[in-house]
Amino acid sequence: MGQPVREYLLTLCVTAAVTYLLTGPVRKFAIAAGAMPEIRARDVHREPTPRLGGIAMFGGLCAGLLVASHLTNLKTVFENSNEPRALLSGAALIWILGVLDDKWGVDALVKLGGQMIAAGVMVLQGLTILWIPIPGVGTVSLTPMQGTLLTVALVVITINAVNFVDGLDGLASGMVCIAAAAFFMYAYRMWFGYGIEAAAPATLFSVVLMGMCLGFLPHNMHPARIFMGDSGSMLIGLVMAAGAVSVTGQVDPDLLNVKAGGLREATHAMVPVYIPLLLPLTIIAVPVADLILAIVRRTWKGQSPFAADRGHLHHRLLEIGHSHSRAVLIMYFWSALIAFGAVAYSANNASMWIVLGIVLLSAVGLVLLLLPRFTPRAPLWAEWMVPPRYRRLAPATAPAAAADATPAAAGVAADDGSAAEPEEEREPVPAGLHGATAIGDRSRFVGRRKADSHH
Repeated sequence: MGQPVREYLLTLCVTAAVTYLLTGPVRKFAIAAGAMPEIRARDVHREPTPRLGGIAMFGGLCAGLLVASHLTNLKTVFENSNEPRALLSGAALIWILGVLDDKWGVDALVKLGGQMIAAGVMVLQGLTILWIPIPGVGTVSLTPMQGTLLTVALVVITINAVNFVDGLDGLASGMVCIAAAAFFMYAYRMWFGYGIEAAAPATLFSVVLMGMCLGFLPHNMHPARIFMGDSGSMLIGLVMAAGAVSVTGQVDPDLLNVKAGGLREATHAMVPVYIPLLLPLTIIAVPVADLILAIVRRTWKGQSPFAADRGHLHHRLLEIGHSHSRAVLIMYFWSALIAFGAVAYSANNASMWIVLGIVLLSAVGLVLLLLPRFTPRAPLWAEWMVPPRYRRLAPATAPAAAADATPAAAGVAADDGSAAEPEEEREPVPAGLHGATAIGDRSRFVGRRKADSHH
């Protein structure tokens, strides 16, 4: 048992290290190639940032699969299954499409067609859904056409769900990393807990996906130095979908009945994969919810479902007053709660403690969501213990504070060669997106932006 864990850990470290080391050179290449689009109305960042981070992530994917193919236990995955090659073929196609989109821009319908082609390539090489376990009915075998259509639909939904949520620094890579960790726990239990070899490819895919995200995150955390772009978001979405298709449509529920020791135990083990769509929807429930809400919202307004806007969940978190970092952490929290809650429930769905824990953590998450709606004030006797923004400003000290701030403001204005502007006549910074967040006025970075433009 220890040897496979060490091999998975080695694969994870190699994938993360290669992705991390490649991201720096890829950033310089993206700047030199001009892959720095202008700021769009829906963008949160205020400075042009290079894209093409998916190039480094694809390099990490190739390195991870290469190392795994030479390890004692993991190389059996490549010998007994064609799924790793199918994944690599589909990933290469979707990555090329994403690179073209990051550099020159690709029409939404063309991207949709490319995603379907990449999914079709994986299906042709054996990575497809073969049957569906349905409670009360049993195992339902699918015809080749049904399996192909369901697999393509699952891949396209997952890719676009991850792509839609890629709107804040570190959001998509962090959420997918959390989902991949939960997915690894489930697939590893299926393989080594029940001895089902068909779950081995999904276990490998989730480890490689974790490494890709972990290696890219240090460069992508706020303030991001590089974005993954469509070349990265569609890539990690496809890897996630490939793992879901592998463990859902390839694992025989009848075999699990024998391995688990009975129908009841097998039913407990198969709870998250009764229907193939449930597993990826559970693992990335937050991105999929964002995708569905975006389609409904845009269709209701008479727009195309692919028309970009600023109505995503992360945009709403910023608008109600959350900072950039807090919005990302809240999305992390909900992703971890849903993903690990589903895995825990599949391991022991008879325990009420798991359900109560999920309910309690959900209540905590709702409180965190509503924090910007009110501004707590500490009592007078405890003001010295809290940050200044939570203290009650005495009326007598307000003029003194304004008087102290006036010379400093005048000094700054004098240094700039302009007249000092009265405090009350200054244009107020709007609350919400530019006020209570970390993405306000960036005029102080003008000099740095000019310096960076020469690289």
